[in-house]
Amino acid sequence: MPRTARQPRTAFEGAARRFLASLRVEAGLAPATIEAYGRDLRDLGLFLAESESIDDPARVTPAMLIRHVREMTADRGYAPATIARRLATMKVFFRWLVGNAVLEANPADHLDQPARWQRLPGVLSPRQMRALLAAPQPPEKPRPGAAPLWLRDRAILELMYASGLRASEVGAIGTGDLLEHLRAVRVLGKGDKERLVPMGGPADEAVRTYLRECRPLLITAERAAERRDKGRLFLSRTGRPIERVRVWQIVKRRARDAGLHDVHPHMLRHSFATHLLAGGADLRVVQSLLGHADISTTQIYTHVDKSALHALIKSKHPRG
Repeated sequence: MPRTARQPRTAFEGAARRFLASLRVEAGLAPATIEAYGRDLRDLGLFLAESESIDDPARVTPAMLIRHVREMTADRGYAPATIARRLATMKVFFRWLVGNAVLEANPADHLDQPARWQRLPGVLSPRQMRALLAAPQPPEKPRPGAAPLWLRDRAILELMYASGLRASEVGAIGTGDLLEHLRAVRVLGKGDKERLVPMGGPADEAVRTYLRECRPLLITAERAAERRDKGRLFLSRTGRPIERVRVWQIVKRRARDAGLHDVHPHMLRHSFATHLLAGGADLRVVQSLLGHADISTTQIYTHVDKSALHALIKSKHPRG
């Protein structure tokens, strides 16, 4: 007999499944985003079943959702960013249920996201960025015939900072996505949305050097026959495409080499946006470069101009 999918145990689980399917089919969200929604809803369903004896979304009340938020805050000690994301999941899920006539009223309507829960992104200063970009250096005793992977690492760091790329986007770039005549790179972002992002001179040079002096050494004749590289730009020591986790490891390692702490790949993206805005870039241009669907997501970076504004007022205002 053909294998069939397990039937939902509860009305809540069934509603959650239909919601996630709509995100995949109709909204075209990335698999990682849908997985995050699924985890949040499984956790909510478990809380409702164990703490509220509720297994039907039609019986959920605003008070129950508030208690769930309190549990995440007080009992589990979740980070503000995690709580904010779970609030967003609840609001979207129950809005979808109302839109599909499963519910008449939305119990998550009054769940606000307090401003104090919104953490400002970590940003590296220009000096720290220069130290990070300079961290990949040739080893003192290179192994004969070994690929100079430090060139790959430098190209990755330069490209992430120059173009504001996510770690997952870096791993997905193909050699055909480099538009050398435009000095730009084609990027496939969240929701399979494509955007074209320019590269600066240093990033362009770093990528060219990697392509010329490192990547060919990662593809032996045997690996080329197997097509291990899959046409991707950045490869591992074994000639396979690097994944998101490896990008994280490279950034963390090179940050340690530069004497920096608590640095992660998204911090390079934050720094890209922050430094552009501090230099006078238009907010909507930065939104386009980052691939944000909503400009409110980009506006979080405008906080970094405060130091420049203070200096401006001090130097120009009569009572500065």
